[in-house]
Amino acid sequence: MAKEKKKKVQKEGTWKGLKQELKKVTWPNKKDVFKYSMATLVFCFVVMFFFQLLDLGLSVVKGVFN
Repeated sequence: MAKEKKKKVQKEGTWKGLKQELKKVTWPNKKDVFKYSMATLVFCFVVMFFFQLLDLGLSVVKGVFN
């Protein structure tokens, strides 16, 4: 019987703790979100360009040896 009460108290404490932690979160402003999004897109394009060049280079090498 004591274990059931203890579990219920922990569950209520978990939600209370979650609310307290979410109040501590500092969300980025629009300027930061835009900056991070652009950095992500640029990185994706650089990686895409690298793999396109790698694919082109390997296809040329394969064509030479066939």
